[in-house]
Amino acid sequence: MICGHYKGIDERIRQQYVTKEISIGDYVLSGGELAAAVLVDAIGRLLPGVLGDETSALTDSFQDNLLAPPVYTRPVDFRGHKVPDVLMSGDHKKIDNWRYEQSVQRTKDRRPDLLDD
Repeated sequence: MICGHYKGIDERIRQQYVTKEISIGDYVLSGGELAAAVLVDAIGRLLPGVLGDETSALTDSFQDNLLAPPVYTRPVDFRGHKVPDVLMSGDHKKIDNWRYEQSVQRTKDRRPDLLDD
């Protein structure tokens, strides 16, 4: 990877050596180092052995054109904010349905463009 700084890299280098340009978003950074780190992390985590459970990447945002559902951890009650009862129910079918509904709603709210198809 070639990381430009401030305005980019010399056009002669781009023409002679660059085989693919990748954008990580519509914003400007001071240099390409952070973008390169984002790519290394996003791609590297898909390699066998990088994640503790390789199947967990299959439930990441965008795998099914939906954003991921909310995540809850312990404690069950954090300063009066509780984990939804359905997640504590032990009913895996209801939990899966709840997660799917939450993913759809989040996608509608935050990235409706993903649902255009």
